[in-house]
Amino acid sequence: MQSVRTSYWSMKKEKFMYGLRKAGKMKVCYLFLLPYAVLFFTFLILPICTSIYYSFTYYNILEAPRFIGFQNYINLVLQDEVFLTAIKNTFVIAVVTGPIGYILSFLFAWFINELPRWLRTVAVVVFYAPSIAGGAYTVFAILFQGDSYGWLNSILLQFGFIDAPILFLLDPRYIMTVIIIVTLWMSMGTGFLSFVAGLKGVDPSLYEAGYVDGIRNRWQELYFITLPQMKPMLLFGAVMSITSAFNVSDVPRALAGYPSTDYAARTIVTHLFDYGFSRFEMGYASAIAVVLFLAMILCNKAIQAMLRKVGT
Repeated sequence: MQSVRTSYWSMKKEKFMYGLRKAGKMKVCYLFLLPYAVLFFTFLILPICTSIYYSFTYYNILEAPRFIGFQNYINLVLQDEVFLTAIKNTFVIAVVTGPIGYILSFLFAWFINELPRWLRTVAVVVFYAPSIAGGAYTVFAILFQGDSYGWLNSILLQFGFIDAPILFLLDPRYIMTVIIIVTLWMSMGTGFLSFVAGLKGVDPSLYEAGYVDGIRNRWQELYFITLPQMKPMLLFGAVMSITSAFNVSDVPRALAGYPSTDYAARTIVTHLFDYGFSRFEMGYASAIAVVLFLAMILCNKAIQAMLRKVGT
């Protein structure tokens, strides 16, 4: 038994020394990676670790952090009813806009890929622009304005569908529907661009070989050739879609107000913004951030596990 244990640790030592020697030979490569590693640690790893630490403290910026254990998490689950509303709203938005936005991004990218080059460039700009256009909030605010001057109310009144203007952005019955519509419209972001690039990177000879092997229509071509070849882009698009769906905050605050009527448009990020930047309760805000981070990680893992089965 002693000899087996000694052999095991000697093998581990040899592997470790081999890794060190290999790293020494590639030190120039690591030197090139150093700037990104520093930025990655400073702006991603360090904030995550800091948030986890502060989530177990009472910290209001003015006073030194005071360790309180799991009290912030207990208050979130058992006492903060607005947070439970925020969780419900966030998951509704994520479940609707995440998968639908993801599928629409891929389908639009697939359709655009068949267009001539100059027309494809114009179409990509048209579909991608809403995700980076800050003025879109103003357009939707006018569209859903709660008086007769709002475009949608004006049309409905003109054709006799309603007798009085609907308060789309103030009535809790309509707020979430409006938020979901606007979020879907603005969901053609980085994932959409990755799909466009991925479709252009598929080797055309694979399609020719597929037709020889029995593929008879575009849907079979999509399932058996295109999707398996685009697995990295599909995974990246899924991560971006879930991340953007869980991070919805600007749309509710810009359209429904802050706070919204009966917290009907409150999301987890909006709740975090409230406690972190309005009330300066950074410990509580950090607990909210940690819960959001864990939810995003779990959802991303589940989506990636499903996408890995595509084409297998």
